[in-house]
Amino acid sequence: MARSKSPTLTEAELRLMDILWEKGQATVGEVVESLPKSKALAYNTVLTTLRILEKKGYLAHEKDGRAFVYRPIVDRTKARRTALRYVMSRFFENSPELLVVNLLENEKLDAEEIERLKKLIDESE
Repeated sequence: MARSKSPTLTEAELRLMDILWEKGQATVGEVVESLPKSKALAYNTVLTTLRILEKKGYLAHEKDGRAFVYRPIVDRTKARRTALRYVMSRFFENSPELLVVNLLENEKLDAEEIERLKKLIDESE
């Protein structure tokens, strides 16, 4: 049975998207060259993953000679929002409050982070 299409990014997809967000656009070869040697992937693996990202609506490509040049059509902020909504719906009953409470109960924040959060809460009222 085939896996259902996920709206969020897998770890491998995110690594490639990070490269494309950084570069703005790149060929498959340029993406392969940009991967850290410790996380190197074969050309065909990168090509397949970029095609999947295009089907998911994260990338578009243009032909440049014989090469395809891929560029992000979803920015990093939108991708974060999509991932956060997915996690919130799966694990926190679509409740931003449950998500934030769980985060605050399980993570240490420094005074600067707490002040920034207070300011954001005040601004949203």
